Amino acid sequence: MGALFYLSHQPTLPTPSLFSGQDKLFHAIVYGILGFLLLGSRTPSVQGYTRAQLRGSILVASLYGVSDEIHQYFVPGRSSDVWDWVADTIGAVIAVSLLWWLSRKRVPATAQ
Repeated sequence: MGALFYLSHQPTLPTPSLFSGQDKLFHAIVYGILGFLLLGSRTPSVQGYTRAQLRGSILVASLYGVSDEIHQYFVPGRSSDVWDWVADTIGAVIAVSLLWWLSRKRVPATAQ
């Protein structure tokens, strides 16, 4: 989270323009990693991750995305965008869902 804060505090980030909307993809990837790490830091139960762990990881990543957009509003050369937050949340949902799905594959059939 500290790295995200540092990057969002930079006036401009030099990124080559590869395609339209690439910033949203970058947001989704970065916040997907955050969601993945947040959930990965939790210990799954015998039956896998609980709904509270899944929702909590997505919620924390999403709320951090909101705070990041508010923070960027005050950084010269940066702007806040609700669609960046949407991309942040979508990235977290996808990553947390992927980790949940992978954890379910590892749970023995007798434990389910």
